[in-house]
Amino acid sequence: MRIIDYFDQGVRYYPASVAFIDVDEGDAETTYREANDASHAIAAAIRGNGYAKGTHIGILAPNSTNAFLVLLGLLRAEAVWLPVNPRNAVPVNVDLLERFDCDLLFFHSSFAGEAEQIVASVSRVREAICIDAEVGPYVSLAKWSEGHPKTFVMGEECPEDISSIGATGGTTGKSKGVVGTHRTIEALFANFYSHFQYYDDARHLVVAPMTHAAGIFGCMHFPRGGTNVIMAKADPAAIVRAIEKYRITHLFVPPTVLYMMLSLPDVRATEFSSLRHFLIGAAPTSLEKLKEAIDVFGPVMTEAYGQAEAPAAIALKAPWDYLDADGKIITSRLQSVGRAAVHNKVALLDDEGLEVPRGQSGEICIRGSLVTPGYYKNPEATKEVRQFGWHHTGDIAVMDEEGFITIVDRKKDMIITGGFNVYPNEVEQALMMHAAVQDCAVIGIPDEKWGEAIKAVVQLKPAHHVGGEDLIRLVKDQLGGVKAPKTVDFVESLPRSPNGKVLKTELRKPYWGSLGRNVA
Repeated sequence: MRIIDYFDQGVRYYPASVAFIDVDEGDAETTYREANDASHAIAAAIRGNGYAKGTHIGILAPNSTNAFLVLLGLLRAEAVWLPVNPRNAVPVNVDLLERFDCDLLFFHSSFAGEAEQIVASVSRVREAICIDAEVGPYVSLAKWSEGHPKTFVMGEECPEDISSIGATGGTTGKSKGVVGTHRTIEALFANFYSHFQYYDDARHLVVAPMTHAAGIFGCMHFPRGGTNVIMAKADPAAIVRAIEKYRITHLFVPPTVLYMMLSLPDVRATEFSSLRHFLIGAAPTSLEKLKEAIDVFGPVMTEAYGQAEAPAAIALKAPWDYLDADGKIITSRLQSVGRAAVHNKVALLDDEGLEVPRGQSGEICIRGSLVTPGYYKNPEATKEVRQFGWHHTGDIAVMDEEGFITIVDRKKDMIITGGFNVYPNEVEQALMMHAAVQDCAVIGIPDEKWGEAIKAVVQLKPAHHVGGEDLIRLVKDQLGGVKAPKTVDFVESLPRSPNGKVLKTELRKPYWGSLGRNVA
């Protein structure tokens, strides 16, 4: 099934139910019938304006009902969705949309400046449509849709058709495009349906960006007529208030947002009895913070482990997985990412592609429909992560006798900060643009708020000087705030191997060694 098929099922059985509540628009409500009408009109306009099946369409917008309606219309038109992260620097998004062959851009009026640069710079973009207003030279979605039919008939479903191309970090400084198909989405949803509870009265709080894998979690509630309560920003205090006000049953936040919620002075005075699944993922979680979360929110904490190439559901952990028969926490299970989801084949493999015994470390590898076809127009990169007939995650873990998987390290240098993947090479390349920088290395260090914080270790050229804040600002301008270092250390020389390679192991050791983490 396609995402739009799940939505249509909700329309069929729950037409009068509220599909969306937009918090930032005065709690404006949109029913399934109204959302359905809008999606048909948008799909008809897309096709009527000359965009064929398979057209690559970007959406640059904060979370909103309008953005979700455009997404539904795009999917109904059988186009390919290009999620555009508003937090990226504009040159990054321009590069991604150029390489992902973007033909059409929908944008929110708050990003009119960015849209102008995209239209001017991306060769295939024919036009940009503002989803909420008529701004500058750009026509509004309402006007663009005038004169077209209000209904649209889709073609037959093909599970292998591309539904999206999402960006992931790249070790060469260039993000790769992960190709998603309808089969991938069906496997993702099936895994969640098998492990967790989805009820007719579900209320899902949408605070993760639509561009994140978690942005489509709300779509899993469509078939049962669930309501998505949409917030544009993941403000911790606002999230806590929203859980109580809207009687939220399901939500997702990365660990860094969870930690900020727990630090709120009135968090224990708030009513959380409506919660059924408080999902966390996208980054390592502090064991002590997870225990605290169970105490504050109740036995509802839920975890999902995945990556863009096998989204969100490689392994899952339900609230009942970390409690024993007496309701007491099993600490070892708290440390795990759960067990392999039921529709996956997951194994821990050594460098020769052989499965390691239980209790020994190996790389997490996965087979099955959850695995995406590969990287867009990049067969070499696809081949690299698909050895021995498996998709290789790069994460090193151990599996206990009951199948619970605990990650102990990462094969590659990727940093996960605040739920976002950052590859050091990309940051290093930006730092090296400064005239005073001789060499540098970027590492992740433990951080209670972010999970990992980005640290730059910089070797300056002789007789050159530059402040750490200047280098942070340089990266922020080039790559955006997420990828900018939090701190900068200056050293006379970087530690190197005999062949001249920077020894990041030595740089990490002072920070990770005392925590028992392998820093190789």
